[in-house]
Amino acid sequence: MTADHETGPNHHHESYTHGHHPSVLSSHEWRTVANSDAYLIPDLVPGLHVLDIGCGPGTITVDLAQRVFPGHVTGVDAAEIVLEKARAHARDAGVDNVDFVVGDTYALDAEDDTYDLVHIHQMLHHLSDPVEALGEARRVAKPAGLVAAREVDYAGAIWYPLLPGLAKWAALYQKVHRSHGGEPDAGRRLKSWAMDAGFSEVDSTASVWCFSSTADREFWGGMWEKRVLESSFAVDAVDGGFATPADLTEISVAWREWADNPRAWLILPHGEVRCRA
Repeated sequence: MTADHETGPNHHHESYTHGHHPSVLSSHEWRTVANSDAYLIPDLVPGLHVLDIGCGPGTITVDLAQRVFPGHVTGVDAAEIVLEKARAHARDAGVDNVDFVVGDTYALDAEDDTYDLVHIHQMLHHLSDPVEALGEARRVAKPAGLVAAREVDYAGAIWYPLLPGLAKWAALYQKVHRSHGGEPDAGRRLKSWAMDAGFSEVDSTASVWCFSSTADREFWGGMWEKRVLESSFAVDAVDGGFATPADLTEISVAWREWADNPRAWLILPHGEVRCRA
C-alpha cells in the first residue's frame, strides 16, 4: 500500500500515512512470519499458491515463499519503489518461487478462486474502505481457501515510562493517520470488517509486538526518533496543523529517552483473522 493513487471501481484516493522514508522501510524490513504472522504458521504447508497484498519490501513475502515451497507466492503493492527492494531481498535470499507486481488492492489482477491463501499484514488500517478490500481478497481466494489478515490497534498501545512526549506522539498519530482516511485502531475492528465482507467463517485472535530488549528498544525508538522529524508523517503533521516543529522535536527526544532507558517497555496489540468464504 502506498501513497496518493486512485484505485478500484469507486476510485478510492488512498494516501499512505508513513511514506517511504528509510526509517519507515526499516520497520517494514524487520517483519518476518515469526514476529508478525505466528498465528498463521500452522496453515503454511508446502505447495500453497499464495497472494500477499500490500507486501512492501517483501520480508514477510519471501519468508512465506520459503515456508510453502514448492508452492508460489506473489507479492502485490502499489509502490514500485518498494517492490524493487522486495525483488532484491528475494535474490539475496536465493528464493525464486516468488514474484512481485504492482497492483490495486481494490481490483486485483487475478481470476476468481485463484489462491489457496490470501495474506494481508498491516495494510487495511491505511485504507478508506477495508471491507471492500477484504471482499476483493475473498474473490480471488479459492472456495476452500483462506484469507488471513493482521492489523495493529494504535489506541491500545501501552508503554513505560509514562513520558509526556510519548503521550503527545500517540495523540498526534491518531490525527495524522485519520487525516489520510485510514483507521489507526483497526485491530479491534478487523473481525467486524471480515464479517461485513461476507465471510461465513471468521476465526479471530490477537497478539502483540513487544519492544523491551536493548536491541528492540533501539529499533523501535530509534526509528520513531527519526520518523517523527524526517518522514512524510512529519510534513503531514505540520502542514495539517496538528503539530509544530517544536512538538515534533519534543516527541523525537522522548523516543530517544525511552530507547535509552533499560527499564522501558512497549506493546502494540494486533487483531488477527483467518477467514473462509
